[in-house]
Amino acid sequence: MPATSAGMTKMSLRLRVEERDMTLAPTGTLRIGASDLEYRMIGPAPDEAPTIVMLHEGLGSVGLWGDFPDRLQAATRACVFVYSRSGYGASTPVELPRPLDYMHIEALEILPKLLDEIGFRRGLLLGHSDGASIAAIYAGGVQDHRIRGVAMIAPHFVVEDISVKSIAGIKQAYETTDLRSKLKRWHRDVDNAFYGWNAAWLDPKFRDWDISEYLAYIRVPVAILQGAEDEYGTIRQIEIAQEECYCPVDVTIVPGAGHSPHREAPEATLNAISEFAGRILHIHEGSQGRAA
Repeated sequence: MPATSAGMTKMSLRLRVEERDMTLAPTGTLRIGASDLEYRMIGPAPDEAPTIVMLHEGLGSVGLWGDFPDRLQAATRACVFVYSRSGYGASTPVELPRPLDYMHIEALEILPKLLDEIGFRRGLLLGHSDGASIAAIYAGGVQDHRIRGVAMIAPHFVVEDISVKSIAGIKQAYETTDLRSKLKRWHRDVDNAFYGWNAAWLDPKFRDWDISEYLAYIRVPVAILQGAEDEYGTIRQIEIAQEECYCPVDVTIVPGAGHSPHREAPEATLNAISEFAGRILHIHEGSQGRAA
């Protein structure tokens, strides 16, 4: 981009912020469409540094990431932006049942607005499970030049028998054990969060859900991490990415970890993601923390 264009872009971003009279606080909510979305930001602001936007799992939230965002920020020196989608955490609940294309809606309608709202200029998407699928749809469906790489933890591109079996099992656990009370710690409306996700995945029509076509349109490097003992998906998900992607695909299988390696094997997961992020954001572009 010519220097004059870059200067105009930077000026227009500042003007948009001034017009909205908005400065991102470290925590708060953002009004996106009809929902207030809970968020947390660690490190510099998105218009000041490369940014890693974290997209949580189907039962996740800002809080359920634990200290992983803080550790990732310390390792990469990037801005790390975490938010809870509608229906999760302290964000606005959703109307149930969710539509079966809810991940497409999140990726193609909600996420673009959120990235613009926070002043996102350059960085990575990092998603876990549902969040990884949303990241793949966005990267393949939007062609956003600001996205320089996509990191996916335990992604799903198609529905497997193991996924449905485990999701049916967690429904039984939610209704018969203390799982509901444990999840309630992380969600203001825990039933809205749980059944919004669980009912969609267990709908017989959801067996036809397939987002593999988006992979062929991703034009940035991809990193995939999967626990060797993942109870929600098999190595087939990685094989699909390797078959469909034209871009480089880095694969890390995390020994001894299940569906949430960032909690079950945090050091190995952090090392793999921070190395990928560092290579994409700093070495390749020589940015060392600048938002280009």
